[in-house]
Amino acid sequence: MTSIPRTGTGGFSMKKERKSWNRRMLMFLHYVFIQKGWIFVVTGFLLGRAVILSEVSPFALAFVAAIWLIYKEQTLKSIGAVLLGALSYSVQHSIFLLLAVVIFMLLAAFFKRKKNQQILVPLFVVISMMLPRIFLYSIQGELLAYEWILLAVEGILGAVLVLIFMQSLPLISPKKYRFSLRNEEIVCMMILLVSILTGMIGWHIYGAAIEQIFARYFVLVFAFVGGAAIGSTVGVVAGLVLSLANVAGLYQMSLLAFSGLLGGLLKEGKKPGVAVGLLIGTFLISMYGNTALLPSVLESLFAILIFFLTPAASFRQISRFIPGTEEYTQEQERFLQKIRDLTAKRVEQFSEVFGALAKSFALPEPVEENEEEKDRETDYFLSLVTERTCQSCFLKNKCWVNNFDKTYHLMEKMKEDLTNRNELHWKTKREFDALCMKSNKVEDVMKEEISIFEMHRKMKKQLQESKRLVHEQLLGVSEVMGDFAKEMVKERKTHELQEHQIIEALKKLGIELEKVDIYSLEKGNIDIEITANFYDYHGEAAKLIAPVLSDILDEMIIVNEEDISPFPNGTSYLSFRSAKEYCITTGYANAAKGGGFVSGDSFLTMELGRGKFAMAISDGMGNGYRAKEESEETLRLLQQILQTGIPEKVAIKSINSVLSLRSNEEMFATLDLAMIDLNSASAEFLKIGSSPSFIMRGKKIIKIEAGNLPIGIIRDVDVDIVQEQLKAEDILIMVSDGIFEGPMHVENTDIWMKRKLKELETRDPQEIADLLLEEVIRTKAGEIDDDMTVLVAKIERNKPKWASIPFYEGRAL
Repeated sequence: MTSIPRTGTGGFSMKKERKSWNRRMLMFLHYVFIQKGWIFVVTGFLLGRAVILSEVSPFALAFVAAIWLIYKEQTLKSIGAVLLGALSYSVQHSIFLLLAVVIFMLLAAFFKRKKNQQILVPLFVVISMMLPRIFLYSIQGELLAYEWILLAVEGILGAVLVLIFMQSLPLISPKKYRFSLRNEEIVCMMILLVSILTGMIGWHIYGAAIEQIFARYFVLVFAFVGGAAIGSTVGVVAGLVLSLANVAGLYQMSLLAFSGLLGGLLKEGKKPGVAVGLLIGTFLISMYGNTALLPSVLESLFAILIFFLTPAASFRQISRFIPGTEEYTQEQERFLQKIRDLTAKRVEQFSEVFGALAKSFALPEPVEENEEEKDRETDYFLSLVTERTCQSCFLKNKCWVNNFDKTYHLMEKMKEDLTNRNELHWKTKREFDALCMKSNKVEDVMKEEISIFEMHRKMKKQLQESKRLVHEQLLGVSEVMGDFAKEMVKERKTHELQEHQIIEALKKLGIELEKVDIYSLEKGNIDIEITANFYDYHGEAAKLIAPVLSDILDEMIIVNEEDISPFPNGTSYLSFRSAKEYCITTGYANAAKGGGFVSGDSFLTMELGRGKFAMAISDGMGNGYRAKEESEETLRLLQQILQTGIPEKVAIKSINSVLSLRSNEEMFATLDLAMIDLNSASAEFLKIGSSPSFIMRGKKIIKIEAGNLPIGIIRDVDVDIVQEQLKAEDILIMVSDGIFEGPMHVENTDIWMKRKLKELETRDPQEIADLLLEEVIRTKAGEIDDDMTVLVAKIERNKPKWASIPFYEGRAL
């Protein structure tokens, strides 16, 4: 005899099979009741039996009206269920509903082409209810005031219920996907459910009322899923509607509301906690209301039994639609993940499109022109010349038939002479004059064709340069979009070991944590967010938490952002990032021509993403507002393009293209750009018509220069990139031409500049900028004859203010 395993894989298999059975059962019920529409049949039958205030029945016709408005294909099935339910209640009630349904369908059919059906249908419901009631009451005798009041109440409730059912019926339909439920939708849904329970009044099991069992069950479910607020709200709504059906049970509203509140407060105890809340509410309210305790307790026990038998998957399914629940948050994250994946896919597609466009503009590798190509070009050129001269000459046969080689050779030499020297060699001219009687005409035509030929060649070259620029720009955009798409789809990694170490270390320091979120542990790109409570904050983030993180992660961590609660023990938000290996301190000094307020020089310093720091000076041609406009426009475009992640060389070529094509007016500017990597201190210098830069390394002065035209003058600007490895304590000096070319009576400005920099005793960037500007102005006896700008940066190692605090012998990997 074999025994059933109680542990190990056997127990896991049984649990898995039970979950599978529950899932299949839920799928079967969903198929039968939802997809096949039997939920409308059951709902219609119970609503047909629902009666409040002994005679008022607004539920059934409101349900039929809502079904006709939203799901017309379910109308006949719902009408049959409603009439069958009414017949099970009483014959008189079924006659009333039959008359009301007939009148409503006639009105709906007559006005079906009218607009604003949502407004007309509630009015039809009021008319359809009042006419049968008046007819039935008038048979019994003259209508009393009380009966008129009941007529009005029933009609108004019916119109209101139509609007409520219009909100709640789609929530149980598979044709409408809901991402979340608003509070008013939850209330509408609860009114529908309790209205259905009203049709169960009079049904009992062992003395316990069926409608009360399910009402308490719904309170348990919503308190367990949504907490105290949702649980008490559902209890109030359920108790209010049921008390209208049975005024003697008015105390049930207090019981359900109080039980929903207690159950929600005790939801941390899972299902048992919520059940205890219902039992406590049942005992207290039943004893206070001086009602029979045993039936009320029995109703609660039956509700608890059904509650415990409900599969956990059902609660998770409901939780997805209730704001504030964990399942709702996960559903949101899945939804956002789907949107992010779709967006990333579209970005990748755009990246591929730009890549394909860039490929279409790519030029083949340049190949040296061979002799065959030169001969073909010469033949084509001479054919154009002879077409305009020799074709109409009566001596054509003499030249091109009898003396072909000599004529071709002479005209070829003429082409070479006119191309290279713009005039004929005297020997070539004498030989051609002896051969051709129209030599002057041939020479003039050849000059015209050469000018046209050269113009076509230049246009072809410019077209190739433009295509190459467009190719580089499109390729840069494609690379940026591709990288962006990769970053979008990068999943947040879980780092359980590091998170455990951080929580343990900070708790030892007495810091009360609420949440630790680790978004990235990539070297140089660490991103951690911490939510904590402080009774009295004294800079613990920088003094304690950041040093502990630095020791655990073996990397310098600094406080990136902090939002401290102004109240004791309030929730505070802290953000930590990787510190860069190097930091930069800058200083600047500038002066406008003649001591004015408007300088044609512009400069900027900015920290880009990916640990890069940019410094730039632009000098507009001339002085005043026009020059200022040129330089500012150049730096504005540079900043916007660099922040997108496009490589610096492509960015500068793009700026040059924009400035050279944007208007017919001349708009030129120099550009001096330095890109410094804050992790490695490597620097790239891109100079377009700018003055040299200097690096001070102790007493050694390093000159950085590159010679090319200012930006905007030619279509294809030549960008020279000079790379230099900087070191800690290096000082970078960038100047405009007003500084470099400013000193008077100085023959070699390079030597003068290096000597002045060596003589400086200060290492402060701002003082260096001020002193250098003052020195240049002094050489001119105080006159400022050009715009002057000095930009200074000092590279230093980034030293934390607070040392790391060791907690672990072995750090996290």
